[in-house]
Amino acid sequence: MNKVIIDGNSLTIEDFINVVRKNYVVQLSEEAVERVTKSREVVDKFVNEEKVVYGITTGFGKFSDVLISKDKTKKLQRNLIVSHACGVGEPLHEEIVRGIMLLRANALSKGFSGIRLSTLNTLLDMLNKGVHPVIPEKGSLGASGDLAPLAHMVLVMLGEGEAYYHGERMPGDKAMKLAGIPIVELTSKEGLALINGTQVMTSIGTLALYDSINLAKTADIISALTLEALNGIVTAFDERVQLVRAHKGQIDTAKNILRIVEGSNMTTKQGEMRVQDAYSLRCIPQIHGAIKDAIEYVKEKVNIEINSATDNPLIFNEEEDAISGGNFHGEPMALSFDFLGIALSELANVSERRIERLANPALTGLPAFLAENGGLNSGFMIVQYSAASLVSENKVLAHPASVDSIPSSANQEDHVSMGTIAARKARDILGNARNVLAMELLSSCQAIDLRGNKGLGKGTRIAYSIVRDNISKIDDDRIMYKEINKCEDLIKSNIILERVEKEIGKLN
Repeated sequence: MNKVIIDGNSLTIEDFINVVRKNYVVQLSEEAVERVTKSREVVDKFVNEEKVVYGITTGFGKFSDVLISKDKTKKLQRNLIVSHACGVGEPLHEEIVRGIMLLRANALSKGFSGIRLSTLNTLLDMLNKGVHPVIPEKGSLGASGDLAPLAHMVLVMLGEGEAYYHGERMPGDKAMKLAGIPIVELTSKEGLALINGTQVMTSIGTLALYDSINLAKTADIISALTLEALNGIVTAFDERVQLVRAHKGQIDTAKNILRIVEGSNMTTKQGEMRVQDAYSLRCIPQIHGAIKDAIEYVKEKVNIEINSATDNPLIFNEEEDAISGGNFHGEPMALSFDFLGIALSELANVSERRIERLANPALTGLPAFLAENGGLNSGFMIVQYSAASLVSENKVLAHPASVDSIPSSANQEDHVSMGTIAARKARDILGNARNVLAMELLSSCQAIDLRGNKGLGKGTRIAYSIVRDNISKIDDDRIMYKEINKCEDLIKSNIILERVEKEIGKLN
C-alpha cells in the first residue's frame, strides 16, 4: 500500500501530489500523535480553569471580548462552523478538496492547535476513504484563513453539508455513513482549529505550482520546435552569453534549448541566413528563464507553507501557553500566487507572439496562416485569434488580488490578503497558458512540414513524432478545436516532457 506519513514538518510537494492525484493513504507519525495529545491536554486545562483564551472561552472576531461559559463550549464550536459556511460558486475540484484535507491535517499534526486526536483521525478517515466535502470555490478573504470554504469541509464531519462519495453528490451524513465514519461533536477550540488556516489557497496554488513547473519545461520543447520551424539562430543560446548575466533560469533554459535541438538540420547560426532573430526567439532564455525563477520563488514559499501552523490561537505545550497571533493571514501565499499568475501569463504572452510569427508570411516566407491553399483554406488564422484572446484574458486575470483589501468583522480584521482569489486566478491563467502553448505546438509542427523537415533535433524529433502520431498535417481546413484539445492533452499528460527527458536527460 502506498502511503504518506505526516508529522507537520516534512510534507513535500511530491507527497502532496501523490495523495491528491494518486490516492496515497495518509497516516500520522507517532511523534505527531504525541504532540496532538499533549496540545489537547493544555486546552482542556484552560477550559477547566475557565482561563480567558481567544476562541476557547471567548467568541470570535469582533466578539473576542465576549466570554463563553464552560457549558457552552460545544455549542460555540458548532455555531462557528454552521455560521461560517457561507461559500458560493462552483464546487472545488476533487483533487483540490483532497489537498485541503491533507494540508489541514498536516498543520494540525504539528501539535499547536489543540484538536482532539479522534477529531483529526476523522478528517484523515474521510480523506483515505474518499469522502470529499462539497466546498464552494468563492467566499474566502484569505485572512483569518480560509474560513468559509474550510467551514464547508467541517460541516461533513458533523454530518451536515454535502459530500461526494464514489462520484455521487449526497448529504454529508449519508456519505459518512456509507464510508463507515462516525460523525463528530466538536468541543472547545476544535472548530476554530479546523477552519482557521490557509489550506484552501495553498491547495489550489500548490496544484497550479506543480503543473507550472512541468509546463515551463514543456514550453522550452515547444519553443524549440518553433525555433526550428523558423530556422532560428542558436548562437544566441551560447553559454557565454548567459553566464555574463548569470540568472539561473536563463542559464538553465539556454542549456535546455541547445540540448533539445542538438543535431538539428533546421536551425542556423548567426550570419548564415540573418544576423539576429526577433525577441520571441532570441530571448527565450531570458523570458522563460525569468518565469522559471519566479516559479522557483513560489515553490520555496509553498514548501514553507505546507508545513506551517496557520491557525489562532497557537497552543504551546511546554509553557502551557496560548498566543493569539496572525499566522492565518494569507499574505505570503497571496503575493506568491499573484507572482505565479503573472509569470504564467508571460509564458502565454511570448508563445502567442511565436504563433503570430509562424502564421505571418511577411515574417517567415511560409504560406500565409500555414495554409497551402490560402483563400480557400483559412489555415491557422483563427488559431492565432484564439491565442490572442486567451492572452488578453490573462492580462486581466494577472491583476494582483493581493493589492486589494476590504475590512471585515467590524474592522477588527482590517487588512486581508485575498490570497484564495490569487490562487484561483493563477490556476485559471495556467489553463489559458497551456492552451496557448498547445496552439503553438500545433502551429510549429505544421510549419515544419511546410518548410520541409530536413532533420530535427534530438528532443524536438520526439515531440514532433508524438504530435504526428495523434494529429496529421493539416492540408485542408478541418475542425481545429479538436486538434488544439489533443495538443493540450499531450501537454497536460506530460507525455512529451517525459519522453524527451528520457532521451536527453532531465530538463531544468
